[in-house]
Amino acid sequence: VKEYNPEDYAKYHHVEEKKTGQKTGLLTLIKHAPKVFWTLAIVQFFAWAAFQYLWTYGSGAIAQNVWHTTNPSSAAYQAAGNWFGILSAVQAVASVVWGFALSKTTISQRSIAYAGGLIIGGIGFMSVFFIHSQFALIAAFIMIGIGWVSMNAIPFMYLTSELDGENDGTYLGLFNSTICLPQIVASVASFAVFPLVGQSMPAMLLIAGALMVLGAIATRWVK
Repeated sequence: VKEYNPEDYAKYHHVEEKKTGQKTGLLTLIKHAPKVFWTLAIVQFFAWAAFQYLWTYGSGAIAQNVWHTTNPSSAAYQAAGNWFGILSAVQAVASVVWGFALSKTTISQRSIAYAGGLIIGGIGFMSVFFIHSQFALIAAFIMIGIGWVSMNAIPFMYLTSELDGENDGTYLGLFNSTICLPQIVASVASFAVFPLVGQSMPAMLLIAGALMVLGAIATRWVK
């Protein structure tokens, strides 16, 4: 990665060169973070918690619904895990294709694309709960892929457009906390939630879908 020297960096971001070398305390940076940092964090919380449940319970949900087993040591469960791997590849391809579509959106269209992508992803999650056909899951994971790229690309478009060139790297680093913290919270919460749904892994994917939809609703506060 070619980095700007302080002089060129200051010119590119239209800031005073002397400011580029200044160090600001972490608490001060958090205090003065742009509003969009916090509104995006709310959306991120729901979206990343949803994907944590996919990664934790996805294979088990497919094994239970399609292969009709909950025994991790069975051949059927292993087959379900293999199919989950293929579905993850389908999700990745769908993300790339949808990503090209997102790159063509205008600023005014991004809010619709953001909310819409999360809703589509949420529907994909929830459909896993109802699907008992191996190949029908492909459609579900295409929708999940659309949600995946929407929640990974658009938030950074919003955030970087609101940064002024000072402490950009630090803010982007802090923003990564809105990716890992929701996963930690979701994992801890699962110790209470999983027993409440009768230890049903498909039900956890239903909850994941609901979280994605809540994230889509929260995008209305992102300006």
